[in-house]
Amino acid sequence: MALLKTLHKSTITHQSQSAEILAALETHPAFRAANIILLYHSLPDEVDTHDFIRKWSTKKQILLPVVVGDDLELRVYTGPADLTLGAYGIEEPTGTLFTDYAAIDFIAVPGVAFDRNGNRLGRGKGYYDRLLPRIPSAYKAGICFPFQLVEEVPAEPFDIRMDEVITQQ
Repeated sequence: MALLKTLHKSTITHQSQSAEILAALETHPAFRAANIILLYHSLPDEVDTHDFIRKWSTKKQILLPVVVGDDLELRVYTGPADLTLGAYGIEEPTGTLFTDYAAIDFIAVPGVAFDRNGNRLGRGKGYYDRLLPRIPSAYKAGICFPFQLVEEVPAEPFDIRMDEVITQQ
């Protein structure tokens, strides 16, 4: 019973922290000004973006990544019925392929860890390392829980830094 209470409390904390982080994201000037936004459909250990995607898809064009081999392709999100279970158990959109990378205004980027210099540690497969250089003009915001903000993330010269890291205030 104690384990169930701990899990329930952990879920509530995860949801409330996610809500605070995403509230900061949606008031960010770069997000407000953006028309085409690349988000991600979160895994259980990431900032929960599911409701956020649904909310903003009626106001902005939302793109979500789809794993195809060693790369991410982008697809237009049209609604929850548009999602199918893809690689790594992530729900991915089946909508229209999006290739106009220069038109993307804002990207919310997940990560295992970030530092205050905008360096990001991913899950090790390099998907975002290959995707982000194709979208140089978009504002890149790493979003994470406070415990994911660390002193230093090892970075290589070719790594793309986030313009900002948004976490719980």
